[in-house]
Amino acid sequence: MFDSTLDTEQTFGHSRRMAPGLIRRRRAAVLLIGAVLVLGLPVASRAVGDGPVRQATYVVRPGDTLWSIAVRVSPGSDPRGVVDRIARANGVETTRLVPGQRLILPA
Repeated sequence: MFDSTLDTEQTFGHSRRMAPGLIRRRRAAVLLIGAVLVLGLPVASRAVGDGPVRQATYVVRPGDTLWSIAVRVSPGSDPRGVVDRIARANGVETTRLVPGQRLILPA
């Protein structure tokens, strides 16, 4: 059964048998290309992304403070660091918030 001289090369009109080493090299090359594609696509998709980076923004409401905004956007964490990052990202002082003002919320 396995020593038959009929193989795919004879089916398609090739008269000589393909060397086993060549088959192994081709199979290895196909597997290598497949592995690169499978492992590389998630990395490439993260690098390309879905277009321009969208930053989260927050519209200041009457009575809001940086502290209340920090507690709202980052519950369960220490608000002091969040307040500092929001203030630096927007170049605002903690006492100078105006209703309707848009603040960039750093990641």
